[in-house]
Amino acid sequence: MPPTNRRPRTVDTSRHFCPHIECDYRGWLGRNNLRANGHPSGGPWRQLQCLGCHGYFLETHGTILHGKQAAGELIVRVLACLAEGVGIRATARVFEVDPHTVLHWLVEAAEQLQAFSASFLCDVHVRQLQLDELYAVVREVKTGALSEDEAIKRLERSPSWVWTAMDPESQWLLVIDVGTRTLAMAQRVVHRVVQG
Repeated sequence: MPPTNRRPRTVDTSRHFCPHIECDYRGWLGRNNLRANGHPSGGPWRQLQCLGCHGYFLETHGTILHGKQAAGELIVRVLACLAEGVGIRATARVFEVDPHTVLHWLVEAAEQLQAFSASFLCDVHVRQLQLDELYAVVREVKTGALSEDEAIKRLERSPSWVWTAMDPESQWLLVIDVGTRTLAMAQRVVHRVVQG
């Protein structure tokens, strides 16, 4: 890139990439093609500009925080509360958030974690594996087979099962799947571990 008389960039953009499909730099980290472009409308998130395609995007693009009006810290605290086993309605009361919003954040977090696992957990070699299962109804909400109100009620009773396969040494969660509590489902989880 040609030198300019502007002051040097002080914002590290090396961990971001241009998300625009038509951009030649799409998906490439550390190419010095991005520059910080302030905070649009005085918002908390920085806007970045790609010097290759001249497109703009927020630094939260591709994360659970993208497009949210709520503070990032609030979303993280709500998800941490859910991870500790507190119910959706109780979490909503504690943080003064609508239960439907909490459910949406939970579904989006599950999608983010699934995408992360699919891209980073490849060709993993483990010596032992632990299988476990727990209840959930998140997938039914995502597909529209279950209304949000019904999902919140059912989550309190926990009717569906989430199957997990975990390496006890590294603590990596290698597979997560939703289904019934049957031998066929257990075999499906094991098959996914072998394929991964």
